[in-house]
Amino acid sequence: MKIHLAYGKTGLELDLPDTWNVQVVEPRYVPGLPDPLSAVREALRAPLGLPPLAGLAGKEPVGIIFNDITRPTPNRLLLEAVLAELPDVADQDITLFIALGSHRPNDLDELRGMLGDEAVERFRIVQNDAFDGSTQVSVGSTLRGNEVWINRDVFDCPLRILTGFIEPHFFAGFSGAGKAIMPGMAGQSTILGNHRAENIAHPKAAWGHTWGNPIWEEIRETAYMVEERSGGRNFLLNVTLNREKAVTAVFAGDLDAAHAQGVDFVRQTAMVPVERPFDIVVTTNSGYPLDLNLYQAVKGMSAAAQVVREGGAILVAAECWDGIPEHGLYGQLLREAGTPQRLLEMLKEPGFLKQDQWQAQIQAQIQLQAEVYVHSGHLTADQIGAAMLLPAPSIPEALETLVRKYGPEARICILPEGPQTVPYVRTAIR
Repeated sequence: MKIHLAYGKTGLELDLPDTWNVQVVEPRYVPGLPDPLSAVREALRAPLGLPPLAGLAGKEPVGIIFNDITRPTPNRLLLEAVLAELPDVADQDITLFIALGSHRPNDLDELRGMLGDEAVERFRIVQNDAFDGSTQVSVGSTLRGNEVWINRDVFDCPLRILTGFIEPHFFAGFSGAGKAIMPGMAGQSTILGNHRAENIAHPKAAWGHTWGNPIWEEIRETAYMVEERSGGRNFLLNVTLNREKAVTAVFAGDLDAAHAQGVDFVRQTAMVPVERPFDIVVTTNSGYPLDLNLYQAVKGMSAAAQVVREGGAILVAAECWDGIPEHGLYGQLLREAGTPQRLLEMLKEPGFLKQDQWQAQIQAQIQLQAEVYVHSGHLTADQIGAAMLLPAPSIPEALETLVRKYGPEARICILPEGPQTVPYVRTAIR
């Protein structure tokens, strides 16, 4: 059986014995739109629950918020469509915001690749600095008591266009919508408060859950707080993508209405039921750019964890050209803890709150359920081991070893597109 795994820019070919008990689980394929630019323009001119974008904009300043380099959002396409609807807004009144959250800044070459040379030269670009309080303004506290600090420049925009793409998210339920504001343009203390251990451990802080998920609900609340207290307006522009990263649908307009429609679309394509858990699950992190580092690859592990049995094994293939990475505290937390049990104990210590602890926490929770192996062309065995994981230099050899361990009838699941597919056991309540 030959299977193509999403890995880096080129992928990996896997050839498994036909005698093995293998099930490939993929999202329902949706072809890309024949003319995505026209589709985006049409959505901007007939948005859900709001007037057309051109009518909302007028001549006032506009902020357009984009994902960073870690996401495959077609930023150039979206920017071209949006600019066509802003004929009366001067270039100096348009700001392009990069919603880094607490990620590293994107360098000039990355910005040019994401937005195009002309946009980089033509417009002011602001990258969120979650660690610089002087760039932020407090807009009050959420119902859960989390003080909201937001980038001052984005707060001051009379019109904010929140771009992004919608996919299932491993603790926010689904991406897109208010995530452009928080964590995208939020201060570090606000991000930490939203991603705190109590919220990450909540049973509904998981794939496919929105209402009842404390993380998603607070993200939504924050976006509306910014709109209400700034006196400005939020306008959502989200797309969905297939495995070729082609645009499959466009959702624009009111934050709730447009995102809800997009979520319904994604549920029908990405959420895939299986009959019972597997002994072994092979996953990816959906290839470039999503598998740029091990931190991001936790998403692929989490997708696999939905259908691996207790005591089973997960093997994730992620290129990790950006390493662990060295920026942020994810790798440091793993090295300091040494074991999944110790890491979870650290998170329970009074006052413990550190950047990237959410990713380390989810990894540790998965490792209490199953062994986790990593195949990466850019990480050494020592680096993988220091991250509390098991190296798999050869995927076929690792699988042969696991089949010997679990027996010739071992049930194997392959998720070629990683977290673009969210499998779940059919009897589980979604």
